[in-house]
Amino acid sequence: MTSRRWIIAAAAFLAAPVLAGCAAGFDANTNQPYAPNEAAALIQDGSYGTRGIKIPQAFVLGPDSGAKLAQGGSAPVYLHVVNTNGAADQLVGVVAAGLGNVKLAAPIALPSNQGVNTGKPTPQIMIEGLTKPLSGGESVKLDLQFANAGVVPVTVPVITRSREYMAYPMAPGATPAPPKPTPSATTAAESGH
Repeated sequence: MTSRRWIIAAAAFLAAPVLAGCAAGFDANTNQPYAPNEAAALIQDGSYGTRGIKIPQAFVLGPDSGAKLAQGGSAPVYLHVVNTNGAADQLVGVVAAGLGNVKLAAPIALPSNQGVNTGKPTPQIMIEGLTKPLSGGESVKLDLQFANAGVVPVTVPVITRSREYMAYPMAPGATPAPPKPTPSATTAAESGH
């Protein structure tokens, strides 16, 4: 094979993945936004929300990346709730069946047509006495009990405390991630780098 044919063959081989990606169009999986904290569980019968309750964000804060929340530990629950009913409501309880006991600091007031963040300035909802360790990446089912809207079930992800979630405090009972080894100057010098 001549060098010219080698160049053409190599160019075609290298261009194939790029061209295949272009053929996927604008609806390719890699072009879709990914938000692990969206509570899409509240999309029912093709509409968003249920009984006037909308939850645009919901997650359980898990451990640092690479660590675990130990069995018996605690995990904070972060919700952003919008009550679109014509009257005020309250979040009066949360049940995490089979995962632990959920403590609510106090009933959370939900004025009509206003967003309420249950995690600022500190988490108001905490799962205590975890019945199993959590690593992050799992999903958990929560039943939210509202005074007027009744029980609203949601499935929320357990998010690791990394990237934008590093600003959140570590959950009580979390086992820290093992330290990552860092190359020392002498190791780099010995290896010739």
